[in-house]
Amino acid sequence: MKHKNDHTETLILKAGQGRIYNCGTMTAIFKADENETNEGYSVSEWWLEPNSEGPGAHSHEANDEVFYVLEGSVSFLTGEEWINAEKGAFLRIPAGTIHDFKNITNEKAGVLNFFIPGGFERNMPQIVKWFEDNK
Repeated sequence: MKHKNDHTETLILKAGQGRIYNCGTMTAIFKADENETNEGYSVSEWWLEPNSEGPGAHSHEANDEVFYVLEGSVSFLTGEEWINAEKGAFLRIPAGTIHDFKNITNEKAGVLNFFIPGGFERNMPQIVKWFEDNK
């Protein structure tokens, strides 16, 4: 593992490693954040239990998001349309676009997320608290 605030060295994390945040039926694992990418992007995995809601419809004023389905099938809201994305699917959500994701299957599902530029991880303590308070 490398030192915080050092984006000049190789960062290698094994499966399941990273900063883990439990958000109800979702688990986020942050692999790299703004401190490790010179504020360029944040990378995280989001794992959804079977038949579970995601974060809720939202948008980011100044951040693009990229999603890649790692496992299972994930339903994505982009604008006003829901689409089903299978393992291997790629989505780019431009800044300002309303979006959401959820798992409507009976199997666990996961997505890899790139948040560009970085900084999303700053929200995680408040997000975890919201899920704890709204069980």
